[in-house]
Amino acid sequence: MRKEGRTLKRGTEKQTDVFAEEAPAKKTLKRAIWKDDVMPEAGEKRQVRRVKRNESVEDKKPRTRGVAKKKEKVEIGQGLKIIPLGGLEQIGMNITAFEYEDSIIVVDCGLSFPGDDMLGIDLVIPDVTYLKENADKVKGFVITHGHEDHIGALPYVLKEINVPVYATKLTMGLIENKLKEFAMPKPVKRKVVKYGQSINLGCFRVEFIRTNHSISDAAALAIFSPVGTVVHTGDFKVDFTPVSGETIDLERFGELGKKGVLALMADSTNVQKPGYTMSEQTVGKAFDTIFAENDKRRIIVATFASNVDRVQQIINSAEKYGRKVVVEGRSMVNVISTATELGYLDVPKNIMIEMEQMQNYPPEKLVLITTGSQGEAMAALSRMAANLHRKVTIMPGDTVIFSSRPIPGNEKSVSKVINELAEKGAKVIVQDTHVSGHASQEEMKLMYSLVKPKYAIPVHGEYQHLKSHAELAQEMGIPKENTIILSSGDVLDISEDHAALIGKVQAQGIMVDGLGVGDVGNIVLRDRQYLSENGLIIIVLTLEKYTNQLLAGPDIVSRGFVYVRESEYLMEEARDVVYSALERCLDVHMTDWTKIKAEIKDSLSDFLWKKMKRNPMILPIIMEVE
Repeated sequence: MRKEGRTLKRGTEKQTDVFAEEAPAKKTLKRAIWKDDVMPEAGEKRQVRRVKRNESVEDKKPRTRGVAKKKEKVEIGQGLKIIPLGGLEQIGMNITAFEYEDSIIVVDCGLSFPGDDMLGIDLVIPDVTYLKENADKVKGFVITHGHEDHIGALPYVLKEINVPVYATKLTMGLIENKLKEFAMPKPVKRKVVKYGQSINLGCFRVEFIRTNHSISDAAALAIFSPVGTVVHTGDFKVDFTPVSGETIDLERFGELGKKGVLALMADSTNVQKPGYTMSEQTVGKAFDTIFAENDKRRIIVATFASNVDRVQQIINSAEKYGRKVVVEGRSMVNVISTATELGYLDVPKNIMIEMEQMQNYPPEKLVLITTGSQGEAMAALSRMAANLHRKVTIMPGDTVIFSSRPIPGNEKSVSKVINELAEKGAKVIVQDTHVSGHASQEEMKLMYSLVKPKYAIPVHGEYQHLKSHAELAQEMGIPKENTIILSSGDVLDISEDHAALIGKVQAQGIMVDGLGVGDVGNIVLRDRQYLSENGLIIIVLTLEKYTNQLLAGPDIVSRGFVYVRESEYLMEEARDVVYSALERCLDVHMTDWTKIKAEIKDSLSDFLWKKMKRNPMILPIIMEVE
């Protein structure tokens, strides 16, 4: 596969056009100067070559159109650096840095949700130490779409690195919602970009290309660098009948392919699924059928808050069958409000009602749209299922629709909620009301046939997805040595004539627990895991300051080990063991409290293991009085 420092043979070389503002005559430039802003629509740009170091613009001869100038060979370490800081070997936390000379742009900045072993952790954000160390180079964040795994970490990161953010209209609206929730130390510059527009950021030009996904306004990116063009698909699928907006701009991908694409970084999530991903409109037909079959029941639909097209179809079916719509869940309310204000949701007049108005309508005339399709403990549907919701009680005869597929790792949580709903007499529907927003194999093949990249760099997926993606790329004619599977933190140096791993940067996830960011690490997690499995015993004793005579204790407190009231005999034996250990220390005039604590801990640990084959955490506490 890959080899450190290996140089790959180059094929036919092409001159990459670079777009810039025209420099004044007779001005000496050390490098091309580009304005960090949105360029005009395609067709209005002017092409100007980069100027060599210390060379006057007026000394350059006009470029002959149609004649390609051969580029100088780019040495390893001097090409475009692609640095994924997350999103590889996992689902979520997507963020990738692109670096060339003194310019860095960052594509996406998402979060991921904690695994079962991350006890007490709320979410995980990417480690951007590398970006902070090179903050003067970072020109901006370029966002592909508005899902949490692509925008969720922006408020945390922008506090550290305040640079402009570029995104499409709905995506920017969702980002602004998130920024309002955080007390940002400085205002963040935000720029809405339309499809077909380009932004100039240092040595890069980035073009937004229309794609389809499970959220409106998703975009792929064409990243033009001095050494070649990289196409980053973001999360995408090919949907010829989208609920809103237009179809994916396959023509533009084809145009880029004809001009020459250095590398394709494509979504790997569904690469193991044959065929094509179904259109989002098929879900609307399924909703109509379910609404017709359950006309005497209250309907509750759980879906992702950010799936605006799905919400639109639920509202359409509710209007068709004469139902009022209630929205529950803070994130769902925020997204629907933003999408409606920006014109991405068509909500009929008077169809939406407040939660308090539900009692004015019979159950069969209501539809609840709620969060909690992934079994999240604090989400609205989970609280309803556990009888913890203040305003909604699940009643026998309710129909609950899970309009999503469980994210890997969430299956147990979803199953738990489904069982709790079923126990309360609800009818639960989990099939036929969800389609993926990610491309399957045939759509991936279409993308490769259009873009025709020299290198394939799979992104967005676990290792099994990345490996399957690499194999598909090879089927499409990409040489095996040109399919590159990266890990988070890898530094890939790439140009037309080489692709080599040249290093690794810090890229571990940072855990967020409440308001604490990064203050919980592996050691704290290990202690939490240990406590959850074995419990805790605290030993408290009081010694006189100068004589070390025992004045009180030892007292033993147990948490998560045994129920003390039913284990009084065991606690008495443990107290005797501690007392004996303390006597041994005092008999030899031991005054070092650290050694005394160690002796007590070892003695009690040996006793409990022999007695119960358990190994709790033991915490001796010595107090001193005069």
